[in-house]
Amino acid sequence: MMFRCATRHFCLLLIGILLASCGSNDVRDGGPESGSTSIRDLPGDAVPRPEPRSRYGNGPVYEVFGKRYVVMNSSSGFKERGVASWYGKKFHNKMTSMQERYDMYAMTAAHKTLPLPSYVRVRNLSNNKSVVVRVNDRGPFVDNRIIDLSYSAALKLDIVRDGTSLVEIEAVGFDGPSGDRPVRRPTSPRSPAPPPATANTNKVFVQVGAFSSRENANRLLGELKSGGIGRAFVIKDTSSNATLYRVRIGPIKGVVQYDILVEELENLGISDPYLITE
Repeated sequence: MMFRCATRHFCLLLIGILLASCGSNDVRDGGPESGSTSIRDLPGDAVPRPEPRSRYGNGPVYEVFGKRYVVMNSSSGFKERGVASWYGKKFHNKMTSMQERYDMYAMTAAHKTLPLPSYVRVRNLSNNKSVVVRVNDRGPFVDNRIIDLSYSAALKLDIVRDGTSLVEIEAVGFDGPSGDRPVRRPTSPRSPAPPPATANTNKVFVQVGAFSSRENANRLLGELKSGGIGRAFVIKDTSSNATLYRVRIGPIKGVVQYDILVEELENLGISDPYLITE
């Protein structure tokens, strides 16, 4: 049993390293030649504007690799945390799901279920850098990945080298029958680039439960430790009217460790872990 567990972790570690390498030398995620693009050369954030729902890529249901996906009716209020990846020159100038040509230098992204087009703010949880992108494609169809960014978006978030990163994505308010209408505007594309954010200032944790009873929180903590998951703890939260005991794991050091943890939690019957930062 321990041997199988160790072997599984080794395989996941190897897969994570291979995925991370896609951000630099792999054909799929390759960017331009080294030094040919700098942060100053990149476009500003995508500017949300009213757009009709695309005739292409909006399902409402579609299937990839035997898995069915249901496209959301609206992106209003949508928020998600997980792993972002990026795609580059292999797909540059090829058709997206919206039947637009993919431009690795534009501020765009792919998502599995958001309506096309949509606009979302993507924040790198490790350094707080954020961008606004226009979602015009489908993907990434890889387990435990929530968004595929264009090369430019990934470069501005500082995830090109590693290939993946833990992120938060939030819809930039859409509504209206004729298209998604923004309720706020990001920085204009012609505005000067903002000063770089302080890198690696956040600690990232996974929260797996919140209880009004300390006894219930301790019970889950015991299940985690019995399942071989270390670094788990209970924190008492008195910030609201009702005291909550939150069960957390971490800090999480990167995507590879997160992928391993997600599989361990699934084996214990715990799904939908939530990423938080401090």
